[in-house]
Amino acid sequence: MVDQQIREAVILKEIAELLNEGSEMRETLSAVLERLLQVTRLKTGWLFLIKNNEPTLIAYHHLPQALTRNQLAPMCTKECWCVNRYNNGELNRASNIINCKRIEDAKKDGHADIEGLTHHATVPLRFGEEMFGILNVGAPNKIHFSEKELSLLESVAFQIGSTLKRMALTEREREMALIEERNRLAQELHDSVNQLLFSVSLTARGGRELTKSKTVQETFTYIQELSQQALHEMRDLIWQLQPKSLENGLLSSLKEYSEMLGLQLYCHVNTLTNISGQTEETLWRIAQEAMMNCKKHSGQDKIEIAIDFNQEKQKVQMIITDQGVGFNYSPSVILPSHGLRNMRQRAERQNGTMEIFTSEGNGTKVIIDLFN
Repeated sequence: MVDQQIREAVILKEIAELLNEGSEMRETLSAVLERLLQVTRLKTGWLFLIKNNEPTLIAYHHLPQALTRNQLAPMCTKECWCVNRYNNGELNRASNIINCKRIEDAKKDGHADIEGLTHHATVPLRFGEEMFGILNVGAPNKIHFSEKELSLLESVAFQIGSTLKRMALTEREREMALIEERNRLAQELHDSVNQLLFSVSLTARGGRELTKSKTVQETFTYIQELSQQALHEMRDLIWQLQPKSLENGLLSSLKEYSEMLGLQLYCHVNTLTNISGQTEETLWRIAQEAMMNCKKHSGQDKIEIAIDFNQEKQKVQMIITDQGVGFNYSPSVILPSHGLRNMRQRAERQNGTMEIFTSEGNGTKVIIDLFN
C-alpha cells in the first residue's frame, strides 16, 4: 500500500513538472499524455478539448490504425458516447466506458486493425466548476479500470484542468497587455510623429508661397505631397492600432474605416449584443485586414461584409466578399500574403476557422467562423 502511494505521488510530481514547464498547449499536453501512459503501463490515449459542445482533438498517443486512417477522420467526428455524456452534463468524474463508439464504427466500416483496443476510461478535465474537455486512456484487451486507477486518472486530469485554466488566464493577460501597448503606441504616434508630419506639410506650403523660383516651388510642392501622404498613412496606422469607434459598436467601426480607405462597404449584421469583447475585437481586426487587402489588391473599391451570430451555438460567422481580380489559391499551400496569414491566425487563436474561395478574375470570398 505504501509503495503504491509513493508511486502515485511520483507520477503526479512528474506530470506536474511537465505541466509547469510547458507553455505551448499541444506540445505540453502531448508530452503529459505520453508520460502518463508510460507510468501507468497503458498504451493508448487521447485528449479532447470541448467548447460549445464541439470536440477538438488536441493530443493523442499510439492510436490504433483504425482510428488514424484518412488523416484521423474517425477522431474528428463529433458524435461519440463519451463526448455526448460530457455535453449532457453526465460526466462529472472518471468513468469506465463500456466500449468505444469510434472503434465500434471503425469495425462496422470493415476496419479491424484496432490492435486489441475495445474499451477506455474517460475522465473530465476540469478546474472547479469549469470544464475543458476529456481525457481517454486504454490498453489492448483491458475492459475495466479499478477505483484506484480511476482515482489516479482524476488527479492527473485535475492537474491538466488547472494548467488549461492558467494558460487561458495567461493568454487573456497577454491580450490585455497587447491592447494597452497598442493604445500607448497610437497615442505616442499621434502626439509626436503625426504632429511633426503636419508641421512639415505646413512649412512646405509656406516655403512654396515665399519663393518665386519655379524649381524651388516644385520642390516644396513635392515635399508637401510626400508629407501629406505620410500623414495619411500615419493616421491609418493609428486607426488600426486604436479604432476610434469600436466602443460604439463593430458596425460603426467598419463603416468609418471603409470611408477612410475610400471603399464602398455593404454591411449586413444581425444582433451582436451578446458577443464577447474578445470576439468583437477579433472580428474587427480580421475585417480591417480584409478591407486593407481589398483596397491594395482587388482592383476595385467595393466590399461586402455579412456577420451572423447563432445564439444557440454561440457561433459567429463573418463572410467577406469582393468582386475584384482574385488570385490563384490552393488550401494545400501557404497563404500568399502576410495579411491573409494574420487573418487566419487571429481566427485560430479563438478556436475558429477561415476558408478562402477565389481564383483569378473571379473575386474573393473569405468565411470566418468564431466561437463566442
